[in-house]
Amino acid sequence: MSDNNVHQLDDQRVSRRDFLKLSGLLAAAMGLTAIPPVEASGLPAELGRSYQPNDEIIHALETAQRAPVIWLEFQDCAGCSEAITRSVSPSLVNLVLNTLTIEYHETLSAAAGFQVEEAKKQAMEKYAGKYVLVVEGSIPTGMDGAYCTVGGRTALDLLKEAAAGAAAIIATGNCAAFGGLPKAAPNPTGAKGVWEIITDKPVVNIPGCPAIPEATAGTIAHFVVFGALPELDELHRPKTFYGKTVHDRCQRRGFYEAGKFALSFDDEGAKKGWCLYKLGCKGPTTYNACATIKWDQGLSYPIQSGHPCLGCSEPNFWDGGGFYQGQSAPLVDRPIGTAVVSAAVVGAAAGAVVAMSNAAKKKSKGEKK
Repeated sequence: MSDNNVHQLDDQRVSRRDFLKLSGLLAAAMGLTAIPPVEASGLPAELGRSYQPNDEIIHALETAQRAPVIWLEFQDCAGCSEAITRSVSPSLVNLVLNTLTIEYHETLSAAAGFQVEEAKKQAMEKYAGKYVLVVEGSIPTGMDGAYCTVGGRTALDLLKEAAAGAAAIIATGNCAAFGGLPKAAPNPTGAKGVWEIITDKPVVNIPGCPAIPEATAGTIAHFVVFGALPELDELHRPKTFYGKTVHDRCQRRGFYEAGKFALSFDDEGAKKGWCLYKLGCKGPTTYNACATIKWDQGLSYPIQSGHPCLGCSEPNFWDGGGFYQGQSAPLVDRPIGTAVVSAAVVGAAAGAVVAMSNAAKKKSKGEKK
C-alpha cells in the first residue's frame, strides 16, 4: 500500500490486523482464493476458519479507480434506493467517498430538473463505455412506453440510451430484474425486467423486494475493483448471494426436519419458533442470502421475525400461488455443505465490518476523553 493509504487507515484508527482481517473477509465474499491463517480469531466459531488476503485482493484494493455510476428509476417505489443507503458492508458512504461517483440518481442527487438531466448527459458522454448503469424499477412497454415517462421521454427510451454506453448493467430489486409488482397479472402496463429488453450487454439481476443492500453494493464494488462481474446463475443473479435457498440456511430448518410446524401465527408452534412452511413459507424455493446477511446490520430477517418468506427474489413471485397459503407437500432436502458455509462468510463479513466500525468509534471516544 502507498504511504498515503497507510496514513488514511491510521487516521481512521484501522489497525493492520483489522485491515488484514477485513481484506480477507472481502476476498471470501467476492469468491477469491485465500491463504489459511495461523489463527482463526475474529470470525464466528462455526465457520471454523478465517481468511487472510492474497496478492490478488491487495493489488486490486491498491489499484482500483473510482467508477462513475448512473442510477435510473422507473416503475418503482424507491425501496431499493432506500435500502442501499442502509448498506453496511460496503456502506454507501464508503462507496461514494472511496470507490465510485454517483453521476446521476433522481432520489439522491442534490440537483433536479434540467440541471441534473444535463449532468447525466455529460456523464454518459464523458464516461462512455466505462460507467456502471444501475436500474431500479420495471420498464413498461405497453402503449409505446407511455405509462412511465421522465422529462417527456419514456422509460424504454431512457434505458436503451443509457445502456448503450454502459460497461455493465445492474438491475436492483425484483421490479428491475423480473418485472416485480408492476408485472403481476394482468400486467396492464406491459412491464418487463431489464434483461428482457437489453440483450447485448451484461446484465446482473439483484432481485428482492427490496434487494438486500449489501448484495447490490457488493456487486457494484466487485465490478469496480476487479473490472468484471461475479459468477452468475441461470437467472443472472450473483451466486455469492443467490447460490442457496433461504431454507438451506434457515435457523428453523431443524424444526422442519423434526416435523414441527406452526399452523397459525398465534399457536404454540409459532411462539416456539417452529417451521413456517405450512403457513406458506416459500424459503425452500427462494434463492437469497436473507438468512446470512439479514437486515439492519445483521439484526433479523422475515422468517427470524416470525413471517414466512414470500419468495421476493424469484420471477413472478406476486403470481406464484398466493401468500400465506398453507403447504403440505414434503420437501426434498438437500445436504448443508461447504456452499452454505461460503454464504455464511458473506454474512460474517458484514457483521465483522460493523464490529470493526463500532470498535473504532468507541476507541476514538475513549481517547478524546
